[in-house]
Amino acid sequence: MLRINDLKKTYPNGVQALKGITLELPGGMFGLLGPNGSGKTTLMKIIATLLDPDSGAITADEIDLLARKDKARQMLGYLPQEFGLYPTLTAEQTLHYFARLKGVWNRKERGNLVGALLERVNLVDVRKQRVGSFSGGMRQRVGIAQALIGSPELIIVDEPTAGLDPEERLRFHNLLAESSDEKTVVILSTHIVSDVSNLCSRMAVIRQGRIVASGTPRDAVDQLKEAVWEATLAREAVARLKSCCQVISTQFFDGLARVRVISRGMRPAEEFSAALPSLEDYYFDLMNHR
Repeated sequence: MLRINDLKKTYPNGVQALKGITLELPGGMFGLLGPNGSGKTTLMKIIATLLDPDSGAITADEIDLLARKDKARQMLGYLPQEFGLYPTLTAEQTLHYFARLKGVWNRKERGNLVGALLERVNLVDVRKQRVGSFSGGMRQRVGIAQALIGSPELIIVDEPTAGLDPEERLRFHNLLAESSDEKTVVILSTHIVSDVSNLCSRMAVIRQGRIVASGTPRDAVDQLKEAVWEATLAREAVARLKSCCQVISTQFFDGLARVRVISRGMRPAEEFSAALPSLEDYYFDLMNHR
């Protein structure tokens, strides 16, 4: 269990990035969902010991991770939002380098570890290829491989699927799911709602430096039971609808608009039919209307 208690951070320019974050993260995949600029990356950097908070505490198994940064780094695997790789090194050389940084000095042991990691992230066939020639998805796989060195008890991945094509995104989802178990806390920080709905058993939503909701994705969706409605309307009808209804999403196509609205207790208009709520509906409702 990772416990975060009343974490606050204000930058020198006066921006208050975190305004008293309190969370309990059990083993398994935990999704931290929020828009860009909400404080996600600041929180991830503090947990990863790259940034000091102004106040608050982070503990794991009764260990103060802010006071014992050496211990925190021993138990940590980290894939930041932006990370650099030496473009002239091969995938194999890159992982050997990271393994040495994490204290795996024995050459044979390190070779076995690197081979197993390359197999796990499906890069064995390109292990002799320079990472500078890799696609974005392949680089992300190298990134998660280095984060798994040392069998970490805490894994942090910050915006890992931004910019990936659908196939690479699915492959990365599978990698994360395989890395998660009851003994390992995996924090997935993202603004992509489907990443959380597909992967995470628990979640929290952060907005303007505060946690505005937490729980399970299923509980979140259940809050909108029988409250989401959908209709296909003429474009000109959308503006009028927004003046009287809580519109959560609008998609335009072929001169028409597919509109989803929240209306608790009654059908918003005759054209609407009941729709199954999704985590995306819950998130947009939380961000735009509460």
